[in-house]
Amino acid sequence: MTGVRYRDDPRGIRSILIDRPDTRNAINPEVVSGIRQGVMDAPGPVVVLGSVDPGAFSSGADLALPETERAKVSDSLYGLYQQMRASRQIIIAAASGPAVGGGAQLLIASDIRIVSPHASIRFLGPSHGLVVGAWGLPSLVGRGRAMDLCLSMRTVDAEEALAIGLVDRIVEDPLDSALDYAAALLSLDHSALSAVKKVISIDSVDESLRAERAANSSWDGEVRRP
Repeated sequence: MTGVRYRDDPRGIRSILIDRPDTRNAINPEVVSGIRQGVMDAPGPVVVLGSVDPGAFSSGADLALPETERAKVSDSLYGLYQQMRASRQIIIAAASGPAVGGGAQLLIASDIRIVSPHASIRFLGPSHGLVVGAWGLPSLVGRGRAMDLCLSMRTVDAEEALAIGLVDRIVEDPLDSALDYAAALLSLDHSALSAVKKVISIDSVDESLRAERAANSSWDGEVRRP
């Protein structure tokens, strides 16, 4: 599918790899639909989400799109995050480079986050007239840090991300490590895997996700300041 590449290995592990290296994996409608479809029809209980280009996870919504189209992509991404959280599959994100805006939110919508020492995460929101990441960050890093990351929009490097709980592991090759992690999960009871995800997900995150999507739903691509 345009914008993403699927790899299904004999063990039943699907890798969904964003494949727009010329744009640093900027997210367009094809990327959103490709990830959505890849999760929906994955052959097994574990999915790996990564990038063909090890230099970037995703630079966020494609700024080359017309403003109205970019607003639609932003809203459709929220539907994708909701789908990822509600899916039965354990979704392991593997990031080797920058994850910005919508790319950063793909990380926090995943269940496990494995990154390289060169990875970085940035939640760009208010500068674009949007709320970005406020729905998922408090449950990972706490309210105060979530406020800081959303308002300052500063870049978080891999070491800090691990220290504050934003990511789970730092390894030299995140994609290989994610596949090894997925293979280990396949040896466990598959119904138990989905049950663990369901129980851990019982909190206010989904309500916050709906609220953030609603807050951004009237955005038309313009930034308004006094």
